[in-house]
Amino acid sequence: MSGEPTIGDVFGEMIRDAYAVSTGIGPRPLVGGRLPRPVIEIIERDDGLVNGAPTEHYLDPPERWQAYDHRAVDRVHGQVLDIGVGAGRIALHLQERGVPVTGLDTSAGALRVSRHRGVRDLVLGTVDEHVADGRRYDTFLLLGNNLGLFEGRERAPALLAALAALARPGAQVIAHGTDPYGTTDPVHTGYHELNRRRGRLGGQLRLRLRYRLLGTEWFDYLVCSVEEFAELVEGSPWRLADVDTHDHPYYLATLRLKR
Repeated sequence: MSGEPTIGDVFGEMIRDAYAVSTGIGPRPLVGGRLPRPVIEIIERDDGLVNGAPTEHYLDPPERWQAYDHRAVDRVHGQVLDIGVGAGRIALHLQERGVPVTGLDTSAGALRVSRHRGVRDLVLGTVDEHVADGRRYDTFLLLGNNLGLFEGRERAPALLAALAALARPGAQVIAHGTDPYGTTDPVHTGYHELNRRRGRLGGQLRLRLRYRLLGTEWFDYLVCSVEEFAELVEGSPWRLADVDTHDHPYYLATLRLKR
């Protein structure tokens, strides 16, 4: 008994249980033998901070979305790749509007839930791996704060290049991010300073997810300012065409392919 979690599909198991609690479909995690247990996503940061967040929002219908999600989907055109499709909330809405959409995720369990909910076109893998499939897209969505998938200075150039390899002429990327620097909480401002001393961006998080007996490997997830994101994009095949800051500190960054 090491106390360390088993490495596995944390997100998939968590979404499966959240779906079961929400719909009654599938086995539900129980407390006291009868009552459904709340499904909580545990996020552990490398400085020891632990946070928990309810998972219901991954299943939210459009009437429960934030305003920036609606503004994002209103901007899509052509063939769409929903990166980090999760339980399929965005892809399902686009399907219902007649938009051709493919959902991409690294979680096999999340894709099973998406498929059960009705998402028709799903791909298991990373953006980099999907390049080899020969598919091409007009709009890439990184919603649900998935600008974080850019990770940091080291990962961003490769991800931007992979997106360009999947892009049709005139393609766009719409990414939802959060500016982390408005806080005065020393737990977070101290972490920003620690990161900078380590040569990292202030909001470059080092995380792992936990759920029940499972955990992920440690990974980087980027929370950055618009100015920092613009620096990451500079010199890539993309240009930062628009930033929607109506819901600050949340923002939608739109990239357009240069060629």
